Amino acid sequence: MAHAIGWSARRMAGDVVLVTGASGYIGSHVVANLLARGMHVRAAARDLGRTEHLQLLPVDDGGSLEVVSMDLFDTDSVNAAVAGCSDVIHTAAAVRVVAKNPQRDIVDPSVVGCQNLVAAIDAAGCVERFVHTSSTAAISSSTFEDGRVFSNEDWCDDASVKFNPYGLAKASAERVVRDWHAQAKDPPRLVTIHPCVTFGPPMTRRHLRGSLSFIVALINRNPPMVIPLHVNVVDVRDVAEAHVRALRGGQPGGRYLVVGGHAWMRDIAKILEDEFPDQKWPRRQIPYSLALLAALFHPKITVSWARAHLRKRSFFDASPAERELGMEWRPIEESIIDTVHPILENDWI
Repeated sequence: MAHAIGWSARRMAGDVVLVTGASGYIGSHVVANLLARGMHVRAAARDLGRTEHLQLLPVDDGGSLEVVSMDLFDTDSVNAAVAGCSDVIHTAAAVRVVAKNPQRDIVDPSVVGCQNLVAAIDAAGCVERFVHTSSTAAISSSTFEDGRVFSNEDWCDDASVKFNPYGLAKASAERVVRDWHAQAKDPPRLVTIHPCVTFGPPMTRRHLRGSLSFIVALINRNPPMVIPLHVNVVDVRDVAEAHVRALRGGQPGGRYLVVGGHAWMRDIAKILEDEFPDQKWPRRQIPYSLALLAALFHPKITVSWARAHLRKRSFFDASPAERELGMEWRPIEESIIDTVHPILENDWI
């Protein structure tokens, strides 16, 4: 588990941290982390009706929460959100991996959103630190050999709109940010954070999309057998901690993979069966050939994705985050169990 470090325990006088995508899963935990440190937080969300849970978060002495409306496609709202902020943590992005129009629904929200945000940072002239939420998808190639280890020097260069639009979106958005940063006259300090599949406590039912859809599928037993999928896992609270530490910690311009462990889906199902024995969980693993067939009818994965990922393991070197941000990781068992408790307790599915 990550521990607080000195600089970030209290805000600097006058600092205001803008968190984009603040109503989302990672964004909400970033807001919670900042408020617990007594920071002034401007939480930006496209739909203010989805921010009720943020108003319930505890605020340490000296901290404050301001919730504002911001649409990354609306430059006026982006400019207004950035104005007067010393820090920006940009978590807003599409979490979909499959769409009928992947350019419009997956790639553009990330790429155009980043273009509008960095333009607003330029115009504001007050932002000193910028942390951009990227992903392991910006680093991992779309296809890979079993056992491949990726580092922060790797890029996803083989993605396309047709094949792996999510990887294309994350890599392209990061390149927008880094190209802008390299050319800007006096840019803010930049760090990018690259989470893998993220588990941990959701704050609302709406957080059950994205990474948590893996857990939802197990709870619903849909499919009734586990697929032969290997995933890298990190706790959402550790992801939030890494973002906050990166405001002043780590190397300027650094890319930090945040990965706490890895497991096969059958192992995740076993962890949940042991913790929640009264719940029915899938036990048997679906054969590879049937998994490919099921992908034809699955709303969130494609056959090409299944062929590229099923039965294969990939790993990520998170040691730079451990050395330079001082990160330690919660055990993935804790993250998995802490994901399910609020889902069952609140009857969210």
